[in-house]
Amino acid sequence: MAIGTFVNNLGTAAFLATVPLYAIRVIDLSVQQTAFGLSVAAILGLVAGIPVGHLADRRGPREIFLLTLLVQAAAMTSLLFAHSFLAFALAVTVTDLAGSSGGAARGPMVRRFGGDEVPKFRSYLRSVATLAGTFGALAAGVVVQFDTETAYHVVIVGNALTFVVCALVILRLPHLAPLPSPPEVGRWIALKDKPYVLFVILDGIMWIQGEVLVFALPLWVVLRTDAPRWFVGAAIFVNTALVVLLQVRASRGVGNATAASKVIRRAGVAFLIGMAVIASAAGVPGWVAILLMVVGVGVHTIGELWHAAGSLELRFRLAPEHAQGQYSGVFGMGLGLCYVIAPSLLGLLCVTWGAPGWLLMGGIFVAVGLIMPFVVRWAERNRPTTAELAV
Repeated sequence: MAIGTFVNNLGTAAFLATVPLYAIRVIDLSVQQTAFGLSVAAILGLVAGIPVGHLADRRGPREIFLLTLLVQAAAMTSLLFAHSFLAFALAVTVTDLAGSSGGAARGPMVRRFGGDEVPKFRSYLRSVATLAGTFGALAAGVVVQFDTETAYHVVIVGNALTFVVCALVILRLPHLAPLPSPPEVGRWIALKDKPYVLFVILDGIMWIQGEVLVFALPLWVVLRTDAPRWFVGAAIFVNTALVVLLQVRASRGVGNATAASKVIRRAGVAFLIGMAVIASAAGVPGWVAILLMVVGVGVHTIGELWHAAGSLELRFRLAPEHAQGQYSGVFGMGLGLCYVIAPSLLGLLCVTWGAPGWLLMGGIFVAVGLIMPFVVRWAERNRPTTAELAV
């Protein structure tokens, strides 16, 4: 699983960092066309997770995951022959649909292979994915430096090959037979599970924290502080290193829903403190700004580690064993919506409003963290009965 995760995320990170330039420089699309095509693909990709996750529950997650990888490989390859907006939009939409589907099918694999060590296992996979993403971003930087059609084609072909290699690796894993579900239970139980849906909404808001350092901080450094621009890369490096080194350790003790909800509550406070420190870097000398933001990034990353550990525990803990794929699809939808709204929200609050916006966004994280334990207790007290979920 770790090898497959690394290979998959390596190619995906390189592709995501270069696809806008490929569309503009090679296919000759406008910035507006490129943004619209990628946005439509991202939004449409959200809808595939739930039905494909249900299919993974009923047919076996490994086989469905393998199918989504092959579809992604084919769709990625087709991008080489895209010479119009419609062809570009179709290729990236199919890729996103298959990617969202793959995430839903992969969820049950993580849950069942992880066994009683799901928090540790999932945290390990997240560390691996983060490391792969870093290498992928570095590769993208080299490609952008060359800025040639051949270089962009190499990224696309390389990403397509990573899906194939990942599939070959996953083939080495054992088949997971579908778990039996009560015959009277309805088909779309995840969407009827109100506590879980509320958890997904709140957790989706919390996952906006992941965009604070990669979207809001670079703009803050360049536009509002006297810190040197190289600090952007240094900050992301510090964040990545801490996640890779400490994510597994942060998951220790997060082995039940109560502990997970409490650690998310602590994460909200850490986000507020970290963002307040980052906001204070405006209007001070460059070296002071660097010191302040290093502290802020460190505190924010601690919150990120806590939140990821709690979120990934609740994602699986609150879902019934026989419907992990379908619930993973719902979880993925919340996570996907977060990435759709995060740039606009962070751009308005943190960049346009300045320091008050940073504090407001941090306050939102605190509020979500405070609410989370109540939602989790509701979910544990009021698990849907088979009668309630029956068609």
